[in-house]
Amino acid sequence: MPRKVDHQERRELLANALMNLAAARGLEGVSLRHVATEAGVSTGMVQHYFRTKDEMMTFALGMVMDRIRERSQAAAVPNSPRELVRALLLQVLPLDEPRRLENHVVLAFLAYAAVKPSIASGLREDAAAMRTFLADQLRAAGADRADPERAAAGLLALVDGLGMQLLSQQYAEQDAVAALDAQLTLLFDRP
Repeated sequence: MPRKVDHQERRELLANALMNLAAARGLEGVSLRHVATEAGVSTGMVQHYFRTKDEMMTFALGMVMDRIRERSQAAAVPNSPRELVRALLLQVLPLDEPRRLENHVVLAFLAYAAVKPSIASGLREDAAAMRTFLADQLRAAGADRADPERAAAGLLALVDGLGMQLLSQQYAEQDAVAALDAQLTLLFDRP
């Protein structure tokens, strides 16, 4: 009897190989052949699941975003909108090895998207969804010190900047978390 193939599992195997390569050397020099070698499969198998590198990259980025959502939902104690926001943003910061890998991958995707606009659409959609979620939480908390849309954009910019500082070892992890908490206090806590 033929063995049943889990196509999603294979796609994830290939996407993980792409992410490892992207974190190690960026995306520009990565080819389908490199991904096949990293995953220990044939180039033909890679091409069976992904016609192009861009298609594989889009799938891999979606996996990263799904992992962040899953971790933040598991970590969130739904006590308050502030705690939901904090849980989500902590999952974006590179505070452990899986999140460092994801941050390297997202940075590689951002650099690649700057020269390949077709890739940027997925990034825009994910960022817009995150901004909307953050703004909704700010509204739900009655955080009226700032425009919720702008405050949400600012939170994402802060976390992006803190992430780069952590990856380049300019900040200690506890300092990055303290900076995030200080901003959340400014936005959520009433005077």
